[in-house]
Amino acid sequence: MTDILDGLEISWIPSITEVDRDEWNLLAKELNFPFLEWDWLRLIEQSRSATPETGWLTAHLLVRSEGRLVGAAPLFVRDQSEGEFIFDRVWVEVAQKGGMAYYPKIVGMSPYTPASGYRFMVTPGASAKRITALISQTLDRFCSINGLGSCAFNFVDPDWGIEMEAYGYAAWKHQGYVWTNDDYRDFDHWLTTLNSNRRKTVRRERKALRSDNIRVLTLTGYEIPDRYFDLMYSCYVSTNDKFGVWSCKYLTPDFFEMLKQSMRENLMFTVALRGDDPNPLALSMFVFSGDRLWGRYWGCFEEVRFLHFELCYYAPIEWAVANGISLYDPGMGGEHKARRGFFSTPSYSLHKFTDPSMDLTFKTYIQEVNNLENGYISEMNDLMPVGRLGGEKD
Repeated sequence: MTDILDGLEISWIPSITEVDRDEWNLLAKELNFPFLEWDWLRLIEQSRSATPETGWLTAHLLVRSEGRLVGAAPLFVRDQSEGEFIFDRVWVEVAQKGGMAYYPKIVGMSPYTPASGYRFMVTPGASAKRITALISQTLDRFCSINGLGSCAFNFVDPDWGIEMEAYGYAAWKHQGYVWTNDDYRDFDHWLTTLNSNRRKTVRRERKALRSDNIRVLTLTGYEIPDRYFDLMYSCYVSTNDKFGVWSCKYLTPDFFEMLKQSMRENLMFTVALRGDDPNPLALSMFVFSGDRLWGRYWGCFEEVRFLHFELCYYAPIEWAVANGISLYDPGMGGEHKARRGFFSTPSYSLHKFTDPSMDLTFKTYIQEVNNLENGYISEMNDLMPVGRLGGEKD
């Protein structure tokens, strides 16, 4: 479907493969957010992890000027919220009780990826606001014509979220964790920012693993053996199986198989081995781009105390310091992150409802909801074992 609006060509595509990879990435790579790049979205789609059968109907929006791609929005039509990591059940119930529409909805995000950075991809320059406005207007019309209840963007770039308020979107805050690099020289320099008790705990945990003859490797790109991708899928399944009905097992084996040939330059693994045994005890997978690092999946073949902390927190932080990473997002959940040097911080989703009553209801109460989330963020940061840089001796 193609329309001409304000001199620009608007079209919808049902698959990322219907747009040229280089053309899409010319816009996507400006964001320094690999989860919206063509290769990642293709992996999610062609591995059959996100399909209409799993609740994700691809409806990416393209904007062209004289044939050149000048704007794009990765979008999906949905009749559920599974796999978004935006826990909106309370708003679904509000809509149902009030006889208002919530589903179907159109969602902008990278499926199954609770990492902040989503925004419309537009060519830089004076026309950026015009293209953003055009995409917003197109989405409003799409929702109205097709009977959609709402439009949402999940885990958005915070600055872009502020910009989108002008188009009628309201922001919902969600607590998360990040580690930031304050120009640390090395891992021990970062440790000096923690209090004495926590420094001792970190060192004791790392020493315990060394005493158990466990060594940890940090591998990137083609340093990662192909067989580790199959093992990573096994770890991914094993970790999710531990959560039973709360499992988030969305990715297929093909996703990890296809990763072997795609985006290797953005991948980092931490691997635990015992002695000379070549078979890993545990693996953790990360994605990095520019000065940012994201923790994605973890699992183990043998339960070893402190191993999760080493592979998911300490080794990545050590690598981040050595490689000029300024921000590390370890992934969702886990109050223990606060006790291990991760700051609590808000992420944001944006929401707009077709039914004026539902839109008003959301906007009336969301500030109260956000205030409660701010309180929780403050509580988590109060747990931070913050010391004085170069402070008390151990």
